[in-house]
Amino acid sequence: MNQPVDQQTGTEDAVRAEKGASSFPEPVVLSLEQRARMAQRASKGIVHTLAAQAFMALLAIILSAWVSGANAAASALIGAAAYFVPNALFAVRLLLGLMGGGNASALSFFWGEAFKLGVAVLTLALAAWANTGWLVWPALLLGLLCVLKGYALLLVFRKLP
Repeated sequence: MNQPVDQQTGTEDAVRAEKGASSFPEPVVLSLEQRARMAQRASKGIVHTLAAQAFMALLAIILSAWVSGANAAASALIGAAAYFVPNALFAVRLLLGLMGGGNASALSFFWGEAFKLGVAVLTLALAAWANTGWLVWPALLLGLLCVLKGYALLLVFRKLP
């Protein structure tokens, strides 16, 4: 145990020399047909997710209207739109990228997620700032929560991509 760490476990170069090859696996190369199938499956998943979120938004709006009236329905619409609209815009961007055959980068995905979060927070802040007295916060939060959990509908019907 009094040996330096590189002598106890071997350096990375020594381990590679012992194996005689690189320890990293070869990159996966997909054919055009495989890429097309993956893009089609991803597109289908994106569309299913948007449809589930739209259905859940409508469910929240109808439930809010039934329980508390028009102001609650409008509040649920605002809450649902706070996340659904930026999410739909980001999904359209992803779909266009898939159809165009380009490779998406992690940075573009990060900026899309940041856009969604920023617009949602901005919408909710605007709703709080411009509160005119008719806004029903539980209904707004119900609309937001239903859209955020739209994928649960896909889980129930086993339609996850």
